[in-house]
Amino acid sequence: MARITIPLDALTSRLNLSGRFDSVRSQSLVNRFANLKGVGEFLDLKRLSKPRDMGDMQQRVNYNLSYFSSNYAVVFVMLSIYSLLTNLLLLFVIILVVGGMFGISKLGGRDLDVGFARATPSQLYTAMLVVAVPLGIWASPITTVLWLVGASAVTILGHASFMDRPIEANFSEEAV
Repeated sequence: MARITIPLDALTSRLNLSGRFDSVRSQSLVNRFANLKGVGEFLDLKRLSKPRDMGDMQQRVNYNLSYFSSNYAVVFVMLSIYSLLTNLLLLFVIILVVGGMFGISKLGGRDLDVGFARATPSQLYTAMLVVAVPLGIWASPITTVLWLVGASAVTILGHASFMDRPIEANFSEEAV
């Protein structure tokens, strides 16, 4: 049977995604949130308006995605926390897997001796896998991720398309 290969370079070149996220990867966390805008500026009701046409909406989205990028990252993190708090089983599975991996790594390759039983790290990883996979499937992580993507897209793109650019930004683009 032949393998199916997906030409990712062809897809990203058509969508102009090739260098879009390079600056995000190279920044530290402190620098990433250094340009966080205030709540008053982020939720300025005086600048909310309906775009005139698709060109105006595209200009607004392009400008606001770069201008409010840190605020949008905070919105995404807040929606992620909300989705985990509303899906407690998924939160439990994540904590179980992270805690189990941490606990097994603390053994340093030695066996776990409980007195009446002895378990190797391989057996502990297998037991964690046997417990975590069914719980993880039951916790419906795909539904949670799809909700998170949809809610983030509606919230962020909705804000970016309805928030008008400041007047100073309109004058700075004009050629003299």
